[in-house]
Amino acid sequence: GYDHDLRVKHHTEALNEKHGAAAGKDDMLDKEIDSYIHCISAFVKLAQSEYALLTEIIPEHHQKKTFDSLIQEALNNLMLEGDNIVLAARRAIERRDYYPILTIFPVLRHLKMNKSEFDSTLQGTAASTKNKLPTLITSMETIGAKALEEFADSIKNDPDKEYNMPKDGTVHELTSNTILFLQQLLDFHETAGAMLASQVLGDTYNIPLDPRETSSASSYTSDFNKRLLSTYICKVLGNLQLNLLSKSKVYEDSALSAIFLHNNYNYILKSLEKSELIQLVTVTQKRAENSYRELIEQQIDMYQRSWLKVTENLTDRNMPVLQPGAKLKDKERQVIKDKFKGFNDGLEELCKTQKGWAIPDKYQRDFIRQAQKKVVSDAYRTFLQRYANISFTKNPEKYHKYRPEEVEEMIEKLFDTSA
Repeated sequence: GYDHDLRVKHHTEALNEKHGAAAGKDDMLDKEIDSYIHCISAFVKLAQSEYALLTEIIPEHHQKKTFDSLIQEALNNLMLEGDNIVLAARRAIERRDYYPILTIFPVLRHLKMNKSEFDSTLQGTAASTKNKLPTLITSMETIGAKALEEFADSIKNDPDKEYNMPKDGTVHELTSNTILFLQQLLDFHETAGAMLASQVLGDTYNIPLDPRETSSASSYTSDFNKRLLSTYICKVLGNLQLNLLSKSKVYEDSALSAIFLHNNYNYILKSLEKSELIQLVTVTQKRAENSYRELIEQQIDMYQRSWLKVTENLTDRNMPVLQPGAKLKDKERQVIKDKFKGFNDGLEELCKTQKGWAIPDKYQRDFIRQAQKKVVSDAYRTFLQRYANISFTKNPEKYHKYRPEEVEEMIEKLFDTSA
């Protein structure tokens, strides 16, 4: 009896130690969760040794009932701690803070892994005792699934406000936070899939899966859960894409909107490819990678259009056919001067503006610069050759301000705040 009391007391203290922890401190929370997981295993081991000891001392017909009453205090403490985890998650959801929900996953996974041992240890106890763990598992799955659904909705409804938009068009915090959440979900993909499947939420997804495709019930279930989770992740990414599109309209400059979307789509694609998220996404969206690549290319095209107002000055539109050495009319001279001036002013303005924009991905940054450099300098060289031998001004240096190499150097400094 004394041994048992001591063990229960020690076990209870291990559980109670954690009540005073300051909520919100991640590492503190992780320690609590870790400690709780150890307590679950400890409870099973203690209960088993308790039962083994009891069978040697107590007459057989009293064993189950005695065991039932002996473990109540420790079991109740264990369940209370689990309920507190659920309660903390519920409060976090009410604050629209979905990250604490990730702490439920390791606990839930551990509870489910230990459930059969738990059940066999509690065999013969009262139904109310046996039902405690399944009830806790159910409430964890319910609150977890609710958090996942609300997280997906929160991504769709994140407000488009100028104050929380990056001035340089870099990756938005919403994007990096969403990807981080999904990557952490990946560590518990089986638990998360089962969590979604445990709710009627399965009905809100259109999941074609023929039971005949799989060999056994368990692989069918695991396949079904995988598709559920894949559908969920695609839903979150779809919501994120819609929200980013809406956010991009906050920018007055359409070229900056394009850079912003390019950066975010590129970040999403790279993050999916770096983690195993892409494998999960392609379970239900085979073309996901190509779709993101197409979106990225579209935004590069959109950005490149911002340079048309510079390069259109270099075309021979509205220009008379000029013979070398021929005398120009005043109007013709003015047209050429306007073209040089339009190009110089446009180039200076764009370089000044776009120097402060960001493209964090070095490969993309170099690619976009090189493409722009080629288009502009090729057009500029052709333009200079066209007017090389034509006398349209007494001050050529006023109009022919830049050599092609200088134009290339200016474009090379785009997206570089240090330049």
